[in-house]
Amino acid sequence: MKPSILPELLLLTTCLAAPACPAAEPANAQQGRRLLATHGCAACHSIPGIAPGQTLVGPPLDQVAKASYVAGILPNSQANLARWIMHPRHFHPQSAMPELGLSEQEAADMAAYLYQVSPKRGQR
Repeated sequence: MKPSILPELLLLTTCLAAPACPAAEPANAQQGRRLLATHGCAACHSIPGIAPGQTLVGPPLDQVAKASYVAGILPNSQANLARWIMHPRHFHPQSAMPELGLSEQEAADMAAYLYQVSPKRGQR
């Protein structure tokens, strides 16, 4: 295995092996919608229920629950989506997605909204 790949694999296996830290309260999808809007996420992504920005840098977020992986890296789950939202560069250092300084609760709320508006696997 190439030495340059080892740190990334170690980081990924460490993150996947760590138990998810539960949010302080159950995820609140409506609060997640507000957070996605106020943090300007629609400047880079199209998001159902949020007015679009001018530029689309990232993928549309209308089908996140149907994907097999979050950002092509983490197995798709609401908890892993929240992890990605909190620390995208932890998983992919060259990601264009910025670190927003979100709390676990805020990331969980955002993930809850994105899962709520997305059809599930097997649905259209």
